[in-house]
Amino acid sequence: MIPAMPASAITSSRQARVSGTALRFGRVVVMGALAVLILVAGVWGSWRTAPYVMLTKGRERGTIEVTRCGGRSCTGPFTPLSPGSPGHARVVIDKTAAVKKGKSYSVVVMPGGDEVVRSGPAGVLYAWVPLGGALLLASVVVAGGLRRTRLAWVMAGSGVALLTAAFVTM
Repeated sequence: MIPAMPASAITSSRQARVSGTALRFGRVVVMGALAVLILVAGVWGSWRTAPYVMLTKGRERGTIEVTRCGGRSCTGPFTPLSPGSPGHARVVIDKTAAVKKGKSYSVVVMPGGDEVVRSGPAGVLYAWVPLGGALLLASVVVAGGLRRTRLAWVMAGSGVALLTAAFVTM
C-alpha cells in the first residue's frame, strides 16, 4: 500500500474491477443464450417440413399440377411416382411466390392428410429458409452482444447464401 493512498481507494478499485468483470460475464452469458435461442427457433421452424423433404424413402412422392390457387394455398391432382402410392384427386400446397397455376412440381405428401411440400433441391432449400433468417438475426446479436465479428460475418454469410440459394432454385 502506498502511504499517500488511503486503504478505501484500493478496495474501491478492486470492487470496480470485479463488478466490471461480472458485467462482462453477464453480457456474454445473456447474449450467448439469446443467440442460441434464435438459432434453435430457426431450426424448430425449419423442422416442420425438412424431414419429409430430406428423408423421402418410404414416403409418397409424386407431382402436383396446380389447377387452382386461393388466398393461402393452391390445389391440384397428385400423380404418384413412388411404387404402391395411391393417386389423390386433390392435394394442397402452400401458396408461395414460386407456386404458379398451371405448372407441375415434384412433391412429397405429408403423413396423415392431403398436404404436400416441394421436394428436390428447391424443397430442401425452401424448408431451411427459417434457419437462414435466424442465422442473419443471430449474427447481429453475436456481433453486437458478444463482439465476435468474424463469427458474425460467417453466420450472416451463411444465412444470405441459404436464402439466396432458396430464392434462385424456386
